Order: sequence, then C-alpha cells, then structure tokens
Amino acid sequence: MNKIFIQMQRKTKKDCQCSAMHQVNYRQLLKDCLKRKPEAQKMLYKHFAPTMLGVCFRYTKSMNDAEEVLQIGFIKVFDRLRQFNEEGELAGWIRKIMVNTALNYLKTNQRYRYDLSFEDTPLHLVTTEDPEMNLRVKELAELIRQLPTGFQTIFNLYAVEGYKHKEIAAMLGINEGTSRSQYARARMILIEWIEKFSFKEQNGLYGTK
Repeated sequence: MNKIFIQMQRKTKKDCQCSAMHQVNYRQLLKDCLKRKPEAQKMLYKHFAPTMLGVCFRYTKSMNDAEEVLQIGFIKVFDRLRQFNEEGELAGWIRKIMVNTALNYLKTNQRYRYDLSFEDTPLHLVTTEDPEMNLRVKELAELIRQLPTGFQTIFNLYAVEGYKHKEIAAMLGINEGTSRSQYARARMILIEWIEKFSFKEQNGLYGTK
C-alpha cells in the first residue's frame, strides 16, 4: 500500500512538472495575465485546469463541487498572481491555492461542514459501479474519496500533498494528535478495504451471488 501512496505523490509532482515544462513564453504569459489580458488568462486556465480539477475532486464528493472549487480557486490565482515568486514552480503555487480553497469550501459549505468531523464515527464502504479494482492510483483515489470528509481531508493532506501533521492541525483548527490518529485510522480502514478487494479477486467472488 505504501508503494501506491508513493505513486500518487510522484504523479502529483509529475503533473506539476509537466505543466511547467509545456509553458510557451512563460514569462510573457505571466506578464499578460498580470495585465488582465483575457487571452492570457484563458491560456493559463486551460493549461492548468485539468490537473487542478483532479486536486479539487480529491477533496470533494462530487464533480460539480470540484468544478465550483476550481472556479473559486482560479479567481484567487488571478487575484494573487503578483505574489507568485518566479523562482518557484507556478504549478505548485497554484496547487496550494486549490488545496486551501478546497479546505475553505469544506468548512463553509453546509453539506460538508456537518460531515467535517474528526470523531470516532463508524466507516463503511460504498458500493461502486465497478468493484473489481486492481489498486491502481485511480482506484485508490476513489477509495479515499469514500472516507468520511474529515478522514478524507486529513489523509489527502498527509499522504498525497505531503503536509506534516503539525501543519494539518493548523490548517484545520485541530490538535496534532487528532490529525495523527485520524490519519492512522483512515489508513487502517483503507488497508481493510484493499484486503477485502484482494481476497474477492483472488477467490473469484465478484459477479457471484
């Protein structure tokens, strides 16, 4: 399972690097965006939106919500573009804004605020349309999205984004111990789900009644 988490982190870094590598006249594009030129803003959006939508979707429970977070996030990106230090990677800078935007969305949206709990609530696996998972990155990401919102958020921040528990605690307004315990429990549940899928696949139980 650790190997899959590493693959998710590597994919995240690769997506950011690819976004930066394919920039054409990178500096000029930023300058034009700072001048609020619509074509430049559209180009920047089209370049990063597909990757960043995946980031937003990782923290929400529906694609509609992810798209809403994405739009809010890009408004912030364009408003704060002067704060970007060109010595760093623009993709990574945008990603941080998207993650923070997603967290704010969870805290302020009534549907998520109610579920953004870190109490010891029971977990269950939601049935998927295609239960035969081979535990690729995409499938594990879907399992993570089935965790309760609080666990899902902490797991993503720690295992995927690479934040420390102290940082997560500050971001979510909880104590560091809570972040550690919720991550450990979420990880344990994911391992149980993965083992369940593996057992059924090995014994040919899928598709039987």
